[in-house]
Amino acid sequence: MAVIVVDVMPKAEILDPQGKAVSRALARLGHGEIGDVRLGKRFELTVEGEVTDALLEQVRKIADDVLANTVIEDVVGVRVQEEADR
Repeated sequence: MAVIVVDVMPKAEILDPQGKAVSRALARLGHGEIGDVRLGKRFELTVEGEVTDALLEQVRKIADDVLANTVIEDVVGVRVQEEADR
């Protein structure tokens, strides 16, 4: 069994009000060294069997078609999660 991680972020030109709110909260809490914050989404897909290039391409298509709203979001990563990450 393997876990494939898909990361989705707002497109650069899209405003991120949640990220701005977190950035302001961090500044209020004394973490002024932190600049811009952008919030995204992380999906973990558990798959049976071997992870092949074809499977990763299929997951990329699923991410573009289902997991991300491609009008305002980009799929920025599709990767196999290492066991040490779990």
